[in-house]
Amino acid sequence: MGRAKEIIVKVIPSNVANSFVKKHHYSGKVVPNSTIHFGCFLDNKLHGVLSYGNSMDKYKVGATVKNTGWNDFIELNRMAFDDYLPKYSESRCIAVTIKLIKKNAPHVKWIISFADGSQCGDGTIYRASGFQLIGLKENKQILEWDGKIIAKKTLDNKNYPSINGKYFSRHLLETGQAKPIEGFQLKYIYFIDKLKINDLSVPIIPFSKIDEMGAGMYKGEKISLADRKKADVA
Repeated sequence: MGRAKEIIVKVIPSNVANSFVKKHHYSGKVVPNSTIHFGCFLDNKLHGVLSYGNSMDKYKVGATVKNTGWNDFIELNRMAFDDYLPKYSESRCIAVTIKLIKKNAPHVKWIISFADGSQCGDGTIYRASGFQLIGLKENKQILEWDGKIIAKKTLDNKNYPSINGKYFSRHLLETGQAKPIEGFQLKYIYFIDKLKINDLSVPIIPFSKIDEMGAGMYKGEKISLADRKKADVA
């Protein structure tokens, strides 16, 4: 693992985390639901951020695992790193944050996260960190509209008007003013409490399904898992 073992992971203020995420995350945006921010430091400088918080649709996501209490799970909803960190740093940082959550928030039983296979990647880091794939579907949530890339749920909030009783995003889609970006959305889960896997309400999807559906992507470029292994891409 080399120098990745030297990375120090600790809680940092939201303003510091958000500034880093805006600069280094492919979307350039933060998630307002993020409440816990971990900074990843090497050589006394910040080179990565992992932000955790509530899911946007907490009730729906909570139903993924039966017998889940309202505060029994958390979402890894933003992860950003610069190019300074060595290979394997991302998976090490995830592992350390999970240990810290387990120690300081023992009520959290599982973690949910999503990979954007329409713009960024298909979840290489999650797979390397012991997450299970539980969702794989064509993207319908990230739209291209007026030269911008925007989440459907953003268009459906109070900042945008409803038209003829329909959400603004639906109006844009029906009139052809917006369209989903080609690609897939992937959902991953990690069980801190290993016994909770028995309460999973959806099937675990084999990673091979990513190639079968043509959903492979790495750093914004379409690529299969098989080709990635041949090229020795992490």
